Amino acid sequence: MFVDSHCHIDFSDLVDLGEKLFADMHQAGVTHALCAGVSIERLPGVLAIAEARPNVFCSVGVHPEHTEGEDPDAARLQALAAHPKVVAIGETGLDYYWHKDKPEWQRERFRQHIRAARACGRPLIVHTRDAADDTLRLMREEGADACGGVMHCFTESWDVAAGAMELGFYISFSGIVTFKNAAQIKDVATRMPLDRMLIETDSPYLAPVPYRGKLNQPAYVPHVAHEIARLRGISVDEVAAATTDNFFRLFAAAGR
Repeated sequence: MFVDSHCHIDFSDLVDLGEKLFADMHQAGVTHALCAGVSIERLPGVLAIAEARPNVFCSVGVHPEHTEGEDPDAARLQALAAHPKVVAIGETGLDYYWHKDKPEWQRERFRQHIRAARACGRPLIVHTRDAADDTLRLMREEGADACGGVMHCFTESWDVAAGAMELGFYISFSGIVTFKNAAQIKDVATRMPLDRMLIETDSPYLAPVPYRGKLNQPAYVPHVAHEIARLRGISVDEVAAATTDNFFRLFAAAGR
């Protein structure tokens, strides 16, 4: 049994797959998925998918790359998170790769998301790219350890992973861990405690080997688990069981 802890099945390429997407999930042994919100404007579509499926949950947030549309404060995010299918705040965080100049607005947005997560008792889904030091600094300053969460699609060093885990955060691995040149990520996947690990697709992006370069989907998340099992010298069943347990422990509002 596998869980895709982070996907975007509201994006058009995956919506176009219709029922086949969910049939493929079932065939692959993927029992649940979390569809992560990236903007307030897209939230109705995310909620509609989650409401229609007992095994799909969602989050509410504004991605750090998103520069248009509503920029909600903590109170607004907290109100949106009252929906019963919303199990997390995010995805949020910092991305200095796409936004190198004047990132103060990103940091303030991230702070608002952390405050919302603390207020409503939901974990955070954190995106960080070329911004690890500031991401961890803001998490410490805003008391993100009080709500916990996950560093999704992790691509950073062991030191960054350790810093996040000190704050009670989980580390989630995507299809990138299957790429030949992903030595740093493979190292973290090998070293970290199994009880702090999640797996994801981040679909429709980052399809794992052997589908690299193609449209990604939740049915491919077992390939992430297989690579982690290979790296650690353990069975894929052990990775599946641990990451599934971790998902429902972190996203407690999802039940089980």
